[in-house]
Amino acid sequence: MSDIIQLLPEYLANQIAAGEVVQRPASVVKELLENAVDAGATQIQLIVKEAGKQLVQVVDNGSGMSATDARMSLERHATSKIRTTEDLFRIRTLGFRGEALASIAAVAQVEIKSKLQVQDTGTQLLVEGSQVVSQQPTACPDGTSIAVKNLFFNVPARRNFLKSNAVEMRHILDEFQHVALSKSSISFSLYQNDLEVFNLPAGKLSQRVVALLGNSYKEQLALVEEVTPFISVKGYIGKPESAKKSRGDQFFFVNGRFIRSAYLNHAVLAAYEGLLPKETHPFYVLFLELDPKTIDINVHPTKTEIKFEDEKTVYAIVRAAVKQALGLHNMAPSLDFESNVNFAPLAGLRTGSISDFADADDAAHHRDLGHEGGALAAAMAAAAAPARPTREAARWTDEKPLTPRPTEQARKALEDFYKTLSQPGALDDIEAEAPDAKPEPLPAIPVLPPVPAVQAAPAAPASPELPLTHGPSTGAAEGGAAAPGAMPSRRVVQVQQYVLVPVKSGLMMIDHVAARERILYEQYQQQIAEESSASQTLLFPRTVAFSPGDFAVLREVTTELHDLGFRFSEFGPNTIVVEGLPSDVPSRANEKELLEGLLEQFRMPGVRARLDRREQLARSLARRVAASAATRLSEVEMTALIDKLFACQTPGYTPDGQRTLVMLELDQLQAFFRS
Repeated sequence: MSDIIQLLPEYLANQIAAGEVVQRPASVVKELLENAVDAGATQIQLIVKEAGKQLVQVVDNGSGMSATDARMSLERHATSKIRTTEDLFRIRTLGFRGEALASIAAVAQVEIKSKLQVQDTGTQLLVEGSQVVSQQPTACPDGTSIAVKNLFFNVPARRNFLKSNAVEMRHILDEFQHVALSKSSISFSLYQNDLEVFNLPAGKLSQRVVALLGNSYKEQLALVEEVTPFISVKGYIGKPESAKKSRGDQFFFVNGRFIRSAYLNHAVLAAYEGLLPKETHPFYVLFLELDPKTIDINVHPTKTEIKFEDEKTVYAIVRAAVKQALGLHNMAPSLDFESNVNFAPLAGLRTGSISDFADADDAAHHRDLGHEGGALAAAMAAAAAPARPTREAARWTDEKPLTPRPTEQARKALEDFYKTLSQPGALDDIEAEAPDAKPEPLPAIPVLPPVPAVQAAPAAPASPELPLTHGPSTGAAEGGAAAPGAMPSRRVVQVQQYVLVPVKSGLMMIDHVAARERILYEQYQQQIAEESSASQTLLFPRTVAFSPGDFAVLREVTTELHDLGFRFSEFGPNTIVVEGLPSDVPSRANEKELLEGLLEQFRMPGVRARLDRREQLARSLARRVAASAATRLSEVEMTALIDKLFACQTPGYTPDGQRTLVMLELDQLQAFFRS
């Protein structure tokens, strides 16, 4: 039998490696920008055409390369940063494997121009599919320029898997943001199709955050700084009230390298516990510095995932640092030690209104005042004995609606107590500071007028069964008159967010939020399919600004958003003017939050990747509109909701598989009352 194992050809091995390193144009941007940073550049320029499919070029003023180094940089595992095994545990540079240029050159046409500062001329290198076409001296400025053209030209199957220009450009913007945030001391610029997108001068981190993410971040930055012998945590977090539905503006950097870590993200969220609005996410950009020996960055080809030697300690310190920053900037709730929570002195009790004591327990605190204090406690207990009046009765007086009224017995006890106080020397043992003070006369106690009787509305006869297509009945049982003052019977009842509907076989419980989501989802699906939707025009058009990443996504899904009922047009860089919203969206809705929430699912990698854009938008909008609807429904609204739910194709479940209704059979109801 002949031998069957053999070495792969160099070009084929490079193409396999490129499959791990180069997944899309954004992967090329990441590798080239990191190389420019490692070269010590102070100015880096990124030029992109056709979302990187036609051209990705990075120009820097770094140290440059000699002719020999430029040629060697295209070889696999050729690196200037690793010499021994120990070097692997002291890595502080962004690149170190020596795979980037070799992998890129295997699937693209690459032009390299580089020049050392000490030399008069540089070198130019042309490569196609791992093959060096030419290398010759050339005139060029100090530093390096690498142009990657026609990505995946020799692997058409890979090129067919690339998304639209808007999607690919959004990924490029993400990688650009990561590198630009990590190195605020370096000047960056980005050009797309010869148009300037970013021009970021070197400066402070706060200035870089505002320049990259928008002016809205000026007022929400809170400094985080915690230095320990093990790790230092520095950066900025956002105020809780400025949290967004989107999770895109969250950045972790470990030793200057951008990473993704759900574990550390949980630490930040734990510090915000109890401060964030529901389903919102805070902004943060945090830099962690620790000994390279305590982390392993060689666990993923893209180097965005790392392992910590002591991750529990890292978690605790990050959480404590964020918690401390929230406290220092008065964002976390704290006790107010300035307010006086003690009870008023007896003089205050004597001059105050009796109705100021709304609870009989308050009187017990004065039992240590002697005999007179005990008399007051007994009087207050008697005053609070009767039940609290209804709100209807309370509106006949100027006193607080839920304040108990003293009875005749309580009034007599209080009058006797005040008579005791008015005698000479009665206050000697109680108020030593003011023995000569004269008691004020007993304030007049208003007498409540009689509460008018409330007449019950005449009841209408009820039908024996509840048809789901008819309105609910509010009358008494058939054949009997409603008792005076009795609550009218209801066929449909709401308890919290659940609607209870009696049926022949038992009881049906409907989650009205989930039911509304199912109804809206099918409605939006139909609108998208027919490319026609109802829209409510805003009285005053509103401008909404987005981050460059969100704006790229918005451009991608503009057609689908128009089909759902959104009406907007571009109004300057990364800005739109909103003229109309879908008719089902509440008028109080925030246009920016709503759109950011819809775009969020397209920013997070791997979220609902199996669904197309139309399906994702229909589900997301239905969920958000349903959650923002009114919590209390009238009987007419509940009946209409039931009718629409059972007119749906799948009334029992939401698009995500959550139940909209539950049936309780009669035997199940009876079982609740059996021992």
